[in-house]
Amino acid sequence: MKIGIYGQFYHENSETYIQLILDALQKKNVEIVIEENFLNIINQQETTKNFFEASTFTRLDGSYDLFFSIGGDGTILKSVTYVRDLGIPIVGINTGRLGFLATIQKEKITESINQILDDEYVISERSLLTISTEPSSGEITSLNFALNEVAVNRKNTTSMIKVETKINDKYLTSYWSDGLIVATPTGSTGYSLSCGGPVIDPSTNSIVITPIAPHNLNARPFVIPDNSTITLKVSGREKSYLVSMDSRIATLENETKLVIKKAPFTIKLVQLVNDSFLKTLRKKLLWGEDKRN
Repeated sequence: MKIGIYGQFYHENSETYIQLILDALQKKNVEIVIEENFLNIINQQETTKNFFEASTFTRLDGSYDLFFSIGGDGTILKSVTYVRDLGIPIVGINTGRLGFLATIQKEKITESINQILDDEYVISERSLLTISTEPSSGEITSLNFALNEVAVNRKNTTSMIKVETKINDKYLTSYWSDGLIVATPTGSTGYSLSCGGPVIDPSTNSIVITPIAPHNLNARPFVIPDNSTITLKVSGREKSYLVSMDSRIATLENETKLVIKKAPFTIKLVQLVNDSFLKTLRKKLLWGEDKRN
């Protein structure tokens, strides 16, 4: 079995968790390959054993069986840019804070890894969004997809922007707001939720459109089928605006048409047998903390 390991940062006490991961994998005689920059970060700490001679990667290929993402949800979003459409299952190990996507808890690393290596897990398939522009923009590269959301935001101004929105070439409305979020069910618990959007089960075939601080007081989040094509055209006092794909940001000129669709591939997240999205909601959003329950 071949496993890739990736992380963005070195959190407090990370060496303890990284060593636990390495020890658990080595006991199973797993081939370990660590992302090059992450290995450099680890080795700079001079505290973790057994990493200095590890194999490294800068890009993935189809030879990997699993991909371990060490950090929080942001690290998983970055992991997606490595996995892309290769279909490699991602194991999210949460050494961060909230962790809706990275659900393997650091306190149970060894136990959880043993379960995963013994095939005691299920796959949660997550849809993505892909974007294109008319006319084509050099700002949008081959990494033109997002697991959580695509969002447009104002740039260099405190003035609102106008986001003309069409669904399947039919005019919906023009949002006067700070911006607009187009989110997957996975992204419904992220930026969209903080702007008043609904929580959507990740198995639902839908997309949610959520305005950011809308000046149209009757504007509300709108859930649509995920086979829809969403077209946005932004205008405002500034000549350009920002578009984000998860954590990646590009600048587009006003009046550039932005076309958003469901991506032709999915991301596979590893989920322990005893875990579920409902269990995560109760834990992360404290839905089970009502004393009457």
